[in-house]
Amino acid sequence: MGLYGSGMKLRIAADASEEQVRAIASAVAEHAGESVEVFVGEAAEPAATASPPDADAGEGDEASEPEEPTGRERALREEIADIEEGGPEKYRERLADQGKLFVRDRLELWFGEDGLTFEDGRFANRDAEDRLPADGLITGAASFEGRDVHVMANDFTVKAGSMAEKGVEKFLRMQQRALKTGRPVLYLMDSSGGRIDQQTGFFANREGIGKYYYNHARLSGKVPQVCVLYGPCIAGAAYTPVFADFTIMVEGMSAMAIASPRMVEMVTGEDIDLQELGGAAVHARESGSADLVARDEEHARELAATLLGYLPDNSDERPPRRDGTAPAAAPAGLDAAIPESPTKAYDVTAVIERVVDADSWFELRPEYGPEILTGFARIDGRPVGVVANQPAARAGAIFPDSADKAAEFVWTCDAYNVPLLYLTDTPGFMAGSQVEKEGILEAGKRMIYATAEATVPKQCVVVRKAYGAGIYAMSGPAYDPESTIALPSGEIAIMGPEAAINAVYANRLADIEDDEERAELEEELREEYREDIDVRRMASEVVIDEIVPPSELRRELVDRFAFYETVEKDRVEKKHGTIL
Repeated sequence: MGLYGSGMKLRIAADASEEQVRAIASAVAEHAGESVEVFVGEAAEPAATASPPDADAGEGDEASEPEEPTGRERALREEIADIEEGGPEKYRERLADQGKLFVRDRLELWFGEDGLTFEDGRFANRDAEDRLPADGLITGAASFEGRDVHVMANDFTVKAGSMAEKGVEKFLRMQQRALKTGRPVLYLMDSSGGRIDQQTGFFANREGIGKYYYNHARLSGKVPQVCVLYGPCIAGAAYTPVFADFTIMVEGMSAMAIASPRMVEMVTGEDIDLQELGGAAVHARESGSADLVARDEEHARELAATLLGYLPDNSDERPPRRDGTAPAAAPAGLDAAIPESPTKAYDVTAVIERVVDADSWFELRPEYGPEILTGFARIDGRPVGVVANQPAARAGAIFPDSADKAAEFVWTCDAYNVPLLYLTDTPGFMAGSQVEKEGILEAGKRMIYATAEATVPKQCVVVRKAYGAGIYAMSGPAYDPESTIALPSGEIAIMGPEAAINAVYANRLADIEDDEERAELEEELREEYREDIDVRRMASEVVIDEIVPPSELRRELVDRFAFYETVEKDRVEKKHGTIL
């Protein structure tokens, strides 16, 4: 035996068989860690050669071709492919009749051909007697419009997307990881609720389904939570949409309710179908639980993408800024869009479209509480939250539902560092026995509270009338706006001229028998009152900061939001307020 160059040469007895020679060559090469040539007897040529198993290719040699996956890996891939087929084929076939996608096709629509960046818990409940792939719930992470997000999605082919122990565990882990990463969460919901026959495994447990809502509360205001509904979300499943910051329903497909129609009939005797009970129209117009209604699945994705474009990843960051664009309508036409009479109706979007960037106005809850418009926009590329009285709807008076809508929107904007623009044109809070029964004082309190506690930069614009406590709710001078500015059409008063004259001079006017004389005095008193509440008087008394020419309002807001962009305001040190 001897060493020659970089290899080893070995000579063995002449009577060794070919099999023995090959075995010796392989064993010595593995043991010595280098190549071996084995010679038999006096032969001049080697009978066998061998290299160590992990030998690198020699210098100048081409690297070895990668080997094919082993049978073990192929078996695992086959198992994964089976899981990704979802529930029984008959349930997949029914999805088309319902007008919706299979969940993994939905993930491809949202996140591209590769779907999720990675998935957690794919093998959940693989040993179940029934076919329960992923336990009917997909969780993981994805890239969405260039943003990293956490994702959960129900698989409706697995027991109607119902939730049980393993799926609940996956859901909770996803939420807890979102708290760690500070990244947004997308809930793609299509669930009939909890599996009643398995409730002992998840219902009241410390780490059961109730922990969903505990985690929702902890995530609230920390990271944006966006929920899209694709089907019936009943009982416990319905709480995730209402706990989310924003809820999108799909018209004719989505529904959510505290109980199914069958359960409602059992409890109350009411015979009602699911859409009448909790469809998109109900929650968009009546309850206010739906922020947006999509036409179909593609539109739902588009709405979610637009929405997240105004929001940061978490409460420690600022909203993403873009390049600014000119308004859709010329700012020079603003004054003409506002009627001379403070009581004449007009659409406040005529003001909005002249001050915000073109195509940036994105209204939320348009059918709920329409007396106030709430939505996102950009001013020179900076996201802002807009709260605008709508004189086209019940004169812009503030009703309980519109006050609640505005309060929740202001609170959400403040949580995610979105500056606020208030466009004020309201006769104040609505009066009457009906609104008192509906809680106008309670709702008004919440709106005023949200405005008072908001720490983001605020700009208040008195567009036309600002009467009564409406100026408080709309972040008037007492509510720490960075500026209170007015247009020349503005008026600020306890009440409008007609009501004020009736309240103060009713007896004096009643004593005048001549109708013409009475009318002349009414007009005189009305003009005197108007002079007293005109914004020029308010500017003279330095109640407001400035009166600006309407055509310059856009430029004024661009400059003011830019100047105050880094303002930081602290709340009074305390545990928390008591007003919700």
